[in-house]
Amino acid sequence: MLAQMRAATRNLMGSGPAAATEAIQQALSAAGLAPQAATTQAPPPQPMRDINPPPAPPPAQARAEAPQADAAPEAASVPPTPAQAAQEFAQDFMARLGVPAGLGQHSFDMPSFELPNFHPPGFNAPAATPAQIPAGAQFIDGVYRNHAGTRSYKLYIPSSYHGQAMPLIVMLHGCTQNPDDFAAGTQMNALAEEKECFVVYPAQTQGANSSRCWNWFNAIDQQRDQGEPSLIAGIARQVIDDYPVNEREVFVAGLSAGGAMAVIVGTLYPDLFAAVGVHSGLPFASAQDLPSALAAMKGGAMPNAQRKAPAGGVPIIVFHGDRDTTVNPRNGDELIAQGVRSQAGGKAAKADSIDGSVPNGHRYTRTTHSQADGSPLGEHWVIHGAGHAWSGGSNHGSYTDGKGPDASREMLRFFKTVS
Repeated sequence: MLAQMRAATRNLMGSGPAAATEAIQQALSAAGLAPQAATTQAPPPQPMRDINPPPAPPPAQARAEAPQADAAPEAASVPPTPAQAAQEFAQDFMARLGVPAGLGQHSFDMPSFELPNFHPPGFNAPAATPAQIPAGAQFIDGVYRNHAGTRSYKLYIPSSYHGQAMPLIVMLHGCTQNPDDFAAGTQMNALAEEKECFVVYPAQTQGANSSRCWNWFNAIDQQRDQGEPSLIAGIARQVIDDYPVNEREVFVAGLSAGGAMAVIVGTLYPDLFAAVGVHSGLPFASAQDLPSALAAMKGGAMPNAQRKAPAGGVPIIVFHGDRDTTVNPRNGDELIAQGVRSQAGGKAAKADSIDGSVPNGHRYTRTTHSQADGSPLGEHWVIHGAGHAWSGGSNHGSYTDGKGPDASREMLRFFKTVS
């Protein structure tokens, strides 16, 4: 399928959008994702949908920014046929390449074919709820520069800080989000007050990616001391230089594109980060270009012997909703398997699973992976019925699911066990 998706990209540059669409549909058909005709008379199944949309903005803002709110309810829509689904998929792929709908064969603009035009689906404008800062706490702005560019960040210093050494958590937001929004949604600053730790939120720029996604699918951004990994590691080191951080307790976590980048950064800098937390993300090096990125998101990054994370990995905790239609839940399965394998003793790891539920919320399955002596290697939380949203988050931020379990609290608990 990837070869045919790449053929679609070549067709864009040669024969135009119509030929590219045909190539994409052929790739979907070959992969069994878009059958040419129904084989039974049964009605097509209802499509999987993200059941956790971002919170609605305040009424005035909603009228100004979201006129589509008055549209007919989604439940009344007719499910697409397989052929229609394939066409929509193809059109969606074309749009991500920067090709406007209805563009003629000879009107393709080559400069539009850039990876920053890749916008993962399922993201809208972030919430604008201002953060509430307790007395004595600070949420300050910072900037870091190196050969790869410049990134701003926000650093949360809890009111309990009085010069003592504390852990540092690096939090990487998802597409279209920003540090304030991500902090509000994950409630990590409130936990920093409780657990006494610094939290830093690097901010992606629209110049680097028009939807402010971390560029996890670019080859240059999968290398140590290059691209965005060098910027994120540099921000962490700058905070360590400026404050008394306990250097054995530096961690990185993220959501979606931020989760995929957290995996990359944690994999490339095991000397800096003691563990990684990933929510709705993808495995290390699961894509090398736009077609493979879209394939991994939609179909899941399948096991690949050539896609190995470097040895000497660090413990990892993974959260993924099993109704996620933006990043396929198979990515969570491969991500935990890859993360455990990369660690010393990972091949002989023992796995134990338990089922649980949040009162009036989601059920979940938690699988722990540990060495023979009980040392933790990883945890995998599958949240049943959850979509593409931060589990246990607050509706003061975007892309959260308050039905739990509390991913932020569980990540900090896991980090404490491995430090």
